Amino acid sequence: MDSPADNPLALPVTVIVGATSKWQPDGPNTRFVHGGDVGQDLPVERRWGLGGALAQRFAREGHHVVLTTRRRGNAEALAATVEDGGGSCSIVELDVGSAESVADAFSSIRTRAGSPEVLIYNAGYMAGRELTADQELLEHFPNDLFDVAIATACRGPFLVAKEVLPAMRQRGSGSILFSNNQYSLRGRKRSTGQSLYYPRTMMRALAQALTEEYSEHGVHVANVVVDGFIDSPGTRALPALQERPDLLIDPASIADAFHFLHRQDRSCWTHELQLTAATGPVSN
Repeated sequence: MDSPADNPLALPVTVIVGATSKWQPDGPNTRFVHGGDVGQDLPVERRWGLGGALAQRFAREGHHVVLTTRRRGNAEALAATVEDGGGSCSIVELDVGSAESVADAFSSIRTRAGSPEVLIYNAGYMAGRELTADQELLEHFPNDLFDVAIATACRGPFLVAKEVLPAMRQRGSGSILFSNNQYSLRGRKRSTGQSLYYPRTMMRALAQALTEEYSEHGVHVANVVVDGFIDSPGTRALPALQERPDLLIDPASIADAFHFLHRQDRSCWTHELQLTAATGPVSN
């Protein structure tokens, strides 16, 4: 364990990179797809997608949860919910595309909360524009969208892992859990623009490399593949999913799986876990 000087709060620290959902009521995906905000009538366990469910789950287990987001206002309602439930929580602004932002954010986390015991990387991205049937191919994507994909799915995980690995190695324990999607395993023409998601395979490769390098030092690294739509205000409002809500994956159940990975005995660590609704993924 960290010394008191290294862990001012005397609580295990879980950092969630990408703590709020793009599909929350006012999230960018929600506004992009639905043309504006949607209602927020879901239980708090589903209101902020996976990031919110993870925050609430680890807070209930006695962790101080650090919510990272590009804008503090994105996470304030979630932080209030965690604290109302008796949990310990803080917000740190972090842009995974900026090495300086990542370094500053983790310096602040170590000073104010302590060295993280758990790092969950949950940052995501989307194409960000409407695509017609003849624009689905990679050749039509602007370079700036590719830069976002690389920053989020490849460079970002590398930068944040570098920030937590030294203390985890010296302590001899820690968990790094990557939240990934089905495109990290295979290409599938399920909707437009999926070729943009191939950098997700690099996040998976990083998880494999870190497992080989750091397992012997007591660091558990796992790649969690969420194969389907996570329940949230924005996804639930999609016409196809309104007709088939059984296709939505409960984020609280996903969070249970993440906590299970963190608590696994080191004699039997899971490296990769795929989560799919019993009815199967959504298809075109």
